[in-house]
Amino acid sequence: MRSLRFLPLFLLAACAAPPERLPASADVKPFSESAPGRVPSGWQPLPLTRTKALTAYETAFDAERGRVVVAARAERAASLLKQRLDVDPRTRPWIVWEWRVPQLIEHADNTDRYAEDSPARLLLFFDGDRSTLPAHERAALELAELASGRPMPYATLMYIWENRLPVGTVIQSPFTARVQMIVAASGSERLGQWKRFERNYVADYRRAFGAEPGRLIGLAILTDTDNTGARVEAFYGDIRLLSAAH
Repeated sequence: MRSLRFLPLFLLAACAAPPERLPASADVKPFSESAPGRVPSGWQPLPLTRTKALTAYETAFDAERGRVVVAARAERAASLLKQRLDVDPRTRPWIVWEWRVPQLIEHADNTDRYAEDSPARLLLFFDGDRSTLPAHERAALELAELASGRPMPYATLMYIWENRLPVGTVIQSPFTARVQMIVAASGSERLGQWKRFERNYVADYRRAFGAEPGRLIGLAILTDTDNTGARVEAFYGDIRLLSAAH
């Protein structure tokens, strides 16, 4: 029954989540512009289900970077920190971000629904034409909407830190084909150090879903240990969307 509880609900907050209060923005709000010790401006914590403990997200000053970042701490927990967006991916198809992960999650395996945890994730939510989806996928989205009281994204592209698979590997979520994961970092290389990523998410979406992306309607970060029961922390730097000519 565990898998049924999660089926399409990994896309966004589920039945326990409060309504999204913040308006959609054309720009990603920088964590570095917030004061330490609070939820970053423009972002909203969102639970996944009533039964899950919440990941703690709080801004903190990072001496190495000389600016404010987000510190995430999870102990048998999983919840999102999300920002609503309204962006045409064709105008800014590149995404740039930074992570610092002090340690991996022992026994985590993103191909196994019972061990599907990661110390750091970046989620991109997209709109799209649901009439093109198979009937079972449309039904899954409708069930998730009934549970959450808000529209679910058409598709979610997720960048993850994986324990063993090579960078660039595409992993379909064990719970739904509407979530595709791309390994952005793997194994113990540069653990404890800031690591910068730059990805053409439009190209990644095409590779993962075999189609063109719709509008980018949200971003989220996620540090989760609900399946493995571990304790982990991670740090997130600013996230930026850039044009093809950057």
